[in-house]
Amino acid sequence: TITGNFANVIRGLNTNHLTDRVIERSKRMILDTLGVGLLGTSTEVCHKVTRYSKIYSSDLSSTIWGHLDFRLPPLYAAFVNGVAVHSMDFDDTWHPATHPSGAVLPAVIALSEAFPQKKKISGLDLLLAFNVGIEVQGRLLHFSSEARNIPKRY
Repeated sequence: TITGNFANVIRGLNTNHLTDRVIERSKRMILDTLGVGLLGTSTEVCHKVTRYSKIYSSDLSSTIWGHLDFRLPPLYAAFVNGVAVHSMDFDDTWHPATHPSGAVLPAVIALSEAFPQKKKISGLDLLLAFNVGIEVQGRLLHFSSEARNIPKRY
């Protein structure tokens, strides 16, 4: 199936597939997204989702950007940090319209923090996960008939 073939390609990727150019661009995208996300922690919408998310707790936790004393389960940390990035609307954009790093980076970081200390991932593994997320998002968007109509709507 198309889904099976797509999954096999993604599963077969490893850090050897990261070229110097991909690594350089990925680092720039990550730094940009972190900067926009940190700025976004000061927005009203980010304050609201942070307050709302405080009802969730877990032994497994990840960082909420801009809050040294507050952690959430990875799912909610990715959500709050993703809201922070998207609330500024300065994050990277592709055509058709999407903001790939704002959806991918908060999830990758939250999940990487949730690994037990003895199984922490390397920086290259984080870059690979980030790029796989960007690739999946881009390909799904490319295959979407709905995405082709986005420019016509605006």
